[in-house]
Amino acid sequence: MKAIKHDGGKLQWADVPEPEVGVGDVKIEVAASAVNRADLMQAQGAYPPPAGASEILGLECSGVVLEIGEGVQRVAPGDKVCALLSGGGYAERVVVPAGQVLKIPNGVSVVEAAALPEVFATAYLNLYQEAKLAKGERVLLHAGASGVGTAAIQMCRESHNPCFVTVGSQAKIERCVTLGAVDGSDRHVETFQARVSDWTGGDGFDVILDPVGARYLQDNLASLSIDGRLVLIGLMGGAATEINLGILLMKRLRVIGSTLRARSIAAKARVMDGLQRDVWPKFADGTIQPIIEEIVPMPDAGRAHELVAGNETFGKVLLEL
Repeated sequence: MKAIKHDGGKLQWADVPEPEVGVGDVKIEVAASAVNRADLMQAQGAYPPPAGASEILGLECSGVVLEIGEGVQRVAPGDKVCALLSGGGYAERVVVPAGQVLKIPNGVSVVEAAALPEVFATAYLNLYQEAKLAKGERVLLHAGASGVGTAAIQMCRESHNPCFVTVGSQAKIERCVTLGAVDGSDRHVETFQARVSDWTGGDGFDVILDPVGARYLQDNLASLSIDGRLVLIGLMGGAATEINLGILLMKRLRVIGSTLRARSIAAKARVMDGLQRDVWPKFADGTIQPIIEEIVPMPDAGRAHELVAGNETFGKVLLEL
């Protein structure tokens, strides 16, 4: 089969061995995959896959089930599905544990469905399972125009949680507000902390979802309410910084580090089951939608990576076969 191979950041469409189906596995004929920041990091040698995972890039895919392994009852050959992967999505075919596979919700095409698994699973896991977001609590989403951000805005809107965003332009703020955010801050114009008091009536945020890391840590902690929760999901702004532990004590804050890729199959299956129960019906009735910037042919994955690296996209960049 063909797949994207990466060597020092250069991406090439080349022949690779086809994966084999094992007990509990599903083989998918890939219709599309999607680009995530983790793919850019892995292609540069900065984010190796977990032990036993495919070396091929790609943390999600959509397509049609070709074959199922022993014990699989979740899907059947011929089903149109999307899947959360530990790797392998930039390929013609992929094998994945059945617990990480869901049938595509009504109202979403097989190509569009590649925009769902990674970002909606990340937002769902970190807002509702890790941060235990309760109805009415306020949320701050950094990188609100990203795939995770646009998924989280829509989910917060539906769970009745006022959310605010930081983004890179006024145009992106306006698009986030159209999706359901209350307001936003342009990181090139101001510090988000300057807006927190006005946004929250001086109370601060209950939950902050942050892929930036060190550069935002102090402002994040200052922006949280009593009993607030900061969920760190990335380190785009660095990994090392000083912290004033006093603010953690005085506000009873919780800082939660969270990654999805290296979690167990069982843990990922719980996230996917939650999506199917709580979010998939909202795709079917049109209240939540995949947000897609551009669809690029998979052999041209290098151009798709450049689009994402340029920080001008809104939502997902897909790779179609």
